[in-house]
Amino acid sequence: MPRKPLIAANWKMYKVPAQAEEFVKKFLPLIEDKDRAEIVICPSATSLAAVVAAVQGSVLAVGGQNMHWAEEGAYTGETSPLMLKAVGATHVIIGHSERRQYFGETDEMVNHKILSAVKNELTPIICVGETLEEREANKTEEVLLRQCQIAFKAVEPEAAENFIIAYEPVWAIGTGRTATPEMAGLAHFYIRSQVARLLGRKAADSMRILYGGSVKPDNASALANQPEIDGALVGGASLDPVSFAKIVNY
Repeated sequence: MPRKPLIAANWKMYKVPAQAEEFVKKFLPLIEDKDRAEIVICPSATSLAAVVAAVQGSVLAVGGQNMHWAEEGAYTGETSPLMLKAVGATHVIIGHSERRQYFGETDEMVNHKILSAVKNELTPIICVGETLEEREANKTEEVLLRQCQIAFKAVEPEAAENFIIAYEPVWAIGTGRTATPEMAGLAHFYIRSQVARLLGRKAADSMRILYGGSVKPDNASALANQPEIDGALVGGASLDPVSFAKIVNY
């Protein structure tokens, strides 16, 4: 069976609840084929409830941008998987490069969060990718292998079939630089081959792998034409409903 494309919007630290609601109101009429792709909006934690309410009755799903692996505890400022579920989130971004770069998130922490997401029936969007220094040192495959090996430790193959991976070359995030479609497609092929080795061919064939490095309307079509690319994790271009709708419609 072909994999259904998935487009996820990562709003990062933008949009208060009123702005988030206005986005959904403007965005929904712009989607041409509402069944062609799954669409997930990932707002900041304070806008989650507002977005969940705004998308009721639509095809849009809602996800968190991060979560702690513990269900509760003395972790000031953190959001638990139970909290995400309670407000109606169904997905969660795990291991985004900004979490790794600015907040010290490690591969081991990513693994803990993935296992917690599985336990709490949240669909993880797992981010992997290399820095510019690692790419220039020809370490892209080494980095992706390490990240996949640790991320999937103790994960059951059946649970992983619904996982989503986002390949986000760190050097292309927020810089305006983008991996060529061929470069991205090759990285996606390598990731899928590692998933097959670690979790089996069924999980690899089912798992959707998104591209997440400065996706914009002018490069979305070329990226989507790569057979290994199953959608996109969109940052800045997802903040505007017209721009994001163009990407979804491609």
